[in-house]
Amino acid sequence: MDEYILSMFKLSGKIALVSGAGSGIGKEIALKLAEAGSFVYVTDVNLETAGKTSEEILGAGGEACALQLDIADLAQCEVVSRKVTAEKGRLDILVNNAGVGCVGNIEETDPQDLQRLLNVNVTGLFNLTRQFIPGMVQRKSGSIINLSSIGGLVGVPDRFAYCTTKFAVTGMTKSLALDYAKSQIRVNCICPGRVETPWVAQRLKEYEDPEAARKQMTETQPIGRMGRPEEIAWAAVYLASDEAAFVTGAEFNIDGGWNAG
Repeated sequence: MDEYILSMFKLSGKIALVSGAGSGIGKEIALKLAEAGSFVYVTDVNLETAGKTSEEILGAGGEACALQLDIADLAQCEVVSRKVTAEKGRLDILVNNAGVGCVGNIEETDPQDLQRLLNVNVTGLFNLTRQFIPGMVQRKSGSIINLSSIGGLVGVPDRFAYCTTKFAVTGMTKSLALDYAKSQIRVNCICPGRVETPWVAQRLKEYEDPEAARKQMTETQPIGRMGRPEEIAWAAVYLASDEAAFVTGAEFNIDGGWNAG
């Protein structure tokens, strides 16, 4: 199946950057983009995990470079942008995947927690995207893929801060899509339901009854299970490809039917 899909969506010669690519969905997106032919800048706040993803790409015959990047730090975003431009001259595909979460309603959410999510999920996306937009405008070409969430489309109980920031990501996506459509820059977002990632696995350990929590999470999706990172990554490959040339401002729900009801 992988070979069939990759034969449809070719990204040979494209330059991509994926934030938060050290694990989970971001890692899988980086791997798939590389499989499809992209050179991938694998960035993560944790350089060690970014390096492991990059090594996996190189080991499979792909091209990649690992960089440490905290997207909440504007200066780091500027350094990475200059490096990409100096080395490759352009960026064709930007995947804003890095994000953080927080459990709790408004009363249970500390101001510091809300600010932390805003810094990464909203300001971080702004910081990184703003670095690469001018070059894309100049070339009249580019695909920006933002990782929002089902929590950026509908309310999710006990996820006040997370939903607040992910609704912002969805809105930013649509605004960018309209602002830059005439520059041939496509901007879309992917809205996953719950996905089996290391972050989710760690959160489950924090519950008094992890198995009951897992059962509740799986039942949220009518399909009866959580998603897998690769199931999200294939959407990114499509959105990055020329086959998606008529797709912009879209929200791709990959949620096991969560939003269908």
